Amino acid sequence: MSPRVRRLTAMLGALVAACVTAMSAFPGDAEATPYDGVPNGVTSITLTRSSADMKRIANYWNPARLKQAQDNSPAVPGVKPSEGGSTPPAVSPTPSGTGRATTAAAAAGEQTTTTTTTTTTAGASPVIEPTSPKKKAAAASPAPITVGKVFFRIGDKDYWCSASSVASANRSLVATAAHCAYDAKLAKAAEYWIFIPGYDRGATPYGIYVGHSLNLHESFVGKGDYDYDYAFVTVHEGFRWKPGKTAGSHEMESVGSLEDNVGGQGLVFKRGSGRYTFAFGYPAAPYLDGTKPFNGQELKSCDGLTQKRTAPTYLVEYGIALQCGFTAGASGGPWLVGYDTRRALGYLNGVNSFAWDTDTNKRYDLISSPYFSLSTYVVYRYAGGQRLG
Repeated sequence: MSPRVRRLTAMLGALVAACVTAMSAFPGDAEATPYDGVPNGVTSITLTRSSADMKRIANYWNPARLKQAQDNSPAVPGVKPSEGGSTPPAVSPTPSGTGRATTAAAAAGEQTTTTTTTTTTAGASPVIEPTSPKKKAAAASPAPITVGKVFFRIGDKDYWCSASSVASANRSLVATAAHCAYDAKLAKAAEYWIFIPGYDRGATPYGIYVGHSLNLHESFVGKGDYDYDYAFVTVHEGFRWKPGKTAGSHEMESVGSLEDNVGGQGLVFKRGSGRYTFAFGYPAAPYLDGTKPFNGQELKSCDGLTQKRTAPTYLVEYGIALQCGFTAGASGGPWLVGYDTRRALGYLNGVNSFAWDTDTNKRYDLISSPYFSLSTYVVYRYAGGQRLG
């Protein structure tokens, strides 16, 4: 049995045990310790610990800062210095901040017994069905309003990426790239993390959602393994800024849960190359030749058949790739299969991880994603079952 299979078997066993434990006791009877209920192989990091903490982060992203954030740097992937080797053609160093590097410890997130819309058949992988928003959309759009931008801080600098809402038991889950929430070089989680679905040229039509907890695979945290460059971030109920009672002031107005407002993409696992896929994101960085085809303010898409792609420097053995000219900024955006263009819903099968210049003309022509395995399902299941109250 390969090491990966042994790890996966242990993770699935731990997940079953955790679920049985969660169902045998009333949620909230006891305060969880940092490792209670977290399946083997999953790292869960608390981003906000109280309502006051949530409001502090919300206030950090006030209207003036959000406007300024349009000029921030998009995050790009990177490896730990100890890994060495040459980088893939299209990859720049990861953003790194100042201050002491710290290793984030796993933090508690409580599971609930709420069931998700999961379907399975004998011998098949789980399939999470997409959901439509419960609330009427602010405006009709052919683009998926589940997709948006995430903003966060690492060290003393703000960055942004792309992401998408995903259907889950807690109706408050965002999927993105792991490097859009965790700096593998610094071994440090992002701070002041927020998600803005339906982002368009600075508009926040469906609200702003502050990160509650970050959930990712331990192999990304411990080794910088980009076969696991995915993260599931639980978020608080959203808010929007409205004018305050005095001139120039602003106040928070609640808008409810993420999935109620924009719906959630479905999710599938163990779907590899040869799948017709739509990729979405907010690319912004220039090509290697200095040209800048994207501005990062509008949602862009690519579509086509996926292919297998490996990247030894990033420890990628099972990656999949798509012909696409996306640049940095698109990181974390969803890859959707079975995509219904009328409903703007499909099944998440990957996320933008990094880009390639395969013909060495100094223009990116390929993007890659980690392969979503049952390890991905373990992280998703744990994140989606967390209680946010």
